[in-house]
Amino acid sequence: MRNKKMRTHAMYMVLSGLLVLSTTAARLRAQTAREIDTIQTASGAVKITPVTHGSVMLEFGGKVIHVDPWSQGDYTGLPQADVILITDVHADHQDRAQIDKLKKAGTVVIAPKAVAATITEAQVIANGEKKTIAGLAVEAVPMYNLQRGPAAGQLFHDKGRGNGYILTLGGKQIYFAGDTECTAEMKALKNIDIAFIPMNLPYTMPPVEAADCAKAFKPKIVYPYHFRGSDPQEFANALKGTNGVEVRLRKWYKQ
Repeated sequence: MRNKKMRTHAMYMVLSGLLVLSTTAARLRAQTAREIDTIQTASGAVKITPVTHGSVMLEFGGKVIHVDPWSQGDYTGLPQADVILITDVHADHQDRAQIDKLKKAGTVVIAPKAVAATITEAQVIANGEKKTIAGLAVEAVPMYNLQRGPAAGQLFHDKGRGNGYILTLGGKQIYFAGDTECTAEMKALKNIDIAFIPMNLPYTMPPVEAADCAKAFKPKIVYPYHFRGSDPQEFANALKGTNGVEVRLRKWYKQ
C-alpha cells in the first residue's frame, strides 16, 4: 500500500511538472510572437510591446508600465504592472477587470480625476501637471475633441476630462496622445522622441489629419494606434518625406 501511494505521488509530481512546463512554453510562444521594439536611452533600453487598440506595455529600468489595459487584448505571458496609466473613462481605456488582473502589491495607477471616481485607488494628475509618481516623470497633456461628437453641441471627449501622457524615461520623452483630435497643445509639443497617435473616426481624427498633426510637432518615432476601422498605411503615406520622423506600423488588432 505504501509503495502504491509513493508511485501515485510520484506520478502526480511528474504530471504537475509537465503542466508547469507546458504553461511556461505557451507563455514564451505568446511573447515570442509579439512585436517588441527596443529603444536605447541614456539609462538603458525601453521595450515597447503593442497589445491592442490603445493598450501598450513598456518595460524600463526594472519597471513594467501598462497604458490603458483593455480586456480585448491578449495579455498571455505579459508581466503584471508596476505602473498603470489610464487616459479616459471610456470602456476601452478604463477597464476595471483588466486593471485588477494586472495589479499586484504596490502597483500604482495614474489617472485623471474623472477616472478616479471609479478607479478609486488611482493617483490623480490633471491636464498640464507634471509629477514624479512611482519614480517616473509624468506630464498630463490635454486630450479632447475640437468638433466631433455624438450630437450637435456635444463632443466625444470634453477638454479637461481625459489625459494624454508624456513619460520621460532615460532622457527619452514618450507621448501617449489618448483619444484626441489635433489640438493646439499637441501641435505645440517639443522634443518628443516617441509618440502614439490615434486615428479613428468618428471618435478622434482621420489618418491624414493625424499625419498633419505629427508634422507639426515632429516626433522622432511615431506609432499610429487606436485606429480600428482606419488604414494606418494612409497615415504613413501622408508622412513620407517628412524629415526626422519615422513611422512604425505594428499589428494592434487580430486579423
